[in-house]
Amino acid sequence: MARRKTSQFDPLARDLADFAKAMSHPARITIVKLLQDSDGAFCGQIVNALPLAQPTISQHLRELERVGIITATPQGPRICYRLNRSRIRNFCHAFSETLGTANEKQQARAKARA
Repeated sequence: MARRKTSQFDPLARDLADFAKAMSHPARITIVKLLQDSDGAFCGQIVNALPLAQPTISQHLRELERVGIITATPQGPRICYRLNRSRIRNFCHAFSETLGTANEKQQARAKARA
């Protein structure tokens, strides 16, 4: 069986890429912003706030949940979606550290050339 090429990369790099990919749609960014200002929301509330059909919203919610950006908690017959704030903080920190390291190396190379 062929190995996926992504498996050859550092686990942190794969995790950052997966998180960034999940956030690479305007609807998902809007959902995160909506949840940021609340203690949670049900799918119907999110559907009412966005110009998309309910099945489309559900697909976006599944993708955000898959990477841990949101959590889904059953409350009776409905599911309440909430931001996983610690996961987002960890991603932002790791992403900043990764880019900061690359930026520092680039600045050091530029200084060495000068």
